[in-house]
Amino acid sequence: MIDERPLRIGVLADCKMVGPHEFHSFGDKYLRAISDGMKALPVLIPAWAERDLLYCYLSGVQGLLLTGAHSNIEPHHYGAQLSTDAFHDSARDSSAFLLIDMALGMDIPVFGICRGFQEINVVLGGSLHQKVQAVDGLMDHREDPGQSPAKQYGPRHEVQLESDSLLRSISDSHKQAVNSLHQQGVSRLAEDLVVEARATDGLIEAFRSRGLDRFVLGVQWHPEWQVTRNPFYLRIFNIFKQACLARQE
Repeated sequence: MIDERPLRIGVLADCKMVGPHEFHSFGDKYLRAISDGMKALPVLIPAWAERDLLYCYLSGVQGLLLTGAHSNIEPHHYGAQLSTDAFHDSARDSSAFLLIDMALGMDIPVFGICRGFQEINVVLGGSLHQKVQAVDGLMDHREDPGQSPAKQYGPRHEVQLESDSLLRSISDSHKQAVNSLHQQGVSRLAEDLVVEARATDGLIEAFRSRGLDRFVLGVQWHPEWQVTRNPFYLRIFNIFKQACLARQE
């Protein structure tokens, strides 16, 4: 029997060059998290910043997942000068910013992971550290490129969950061990967002929308990694799923 999976979750592509050709790409672990963790159908959205086209995609989904990526957000989007030699993806930037704005206007639940977490903050008026490891008092949150993916995505540090946070309500403890694979991080949090969790060095690691009338959640770590094996990560995707189901109804 065919599993109809009524929930449809939009996922925005990255853009990358393979030789002389431009490709759209999607991380398998995010698609698996939607399929296996949420029992939903991922809808792949190309990084084309065309409002009419993106509206058609958003009209057919009940939620929007903004994934992590190898690229960093171009700093001019948050009023900073380029100070790193990081890889950028201008097509992803322009498409993500437009998608977030449209999704919020359409009351579609939005869940951002890593780069997606940073995109939400920037769109709503926040700013970023370009090199967290260069900021006094903050630790190095980057992964070790010499390690295997299993090691890179394993627990790296704890996050402290705010007592009144959404994440605390689904956690059996006020602390959770999470992975850490990022260089950029939140510097100034957008006014429309409230802190959900912080790393042990004080860096904001999760936030939600200040208003309770919409679902916007962002995490700096990667809960999509082997989501069905990690109860806390699975619960995060479940609260996103519940918001999407409510939107569907």
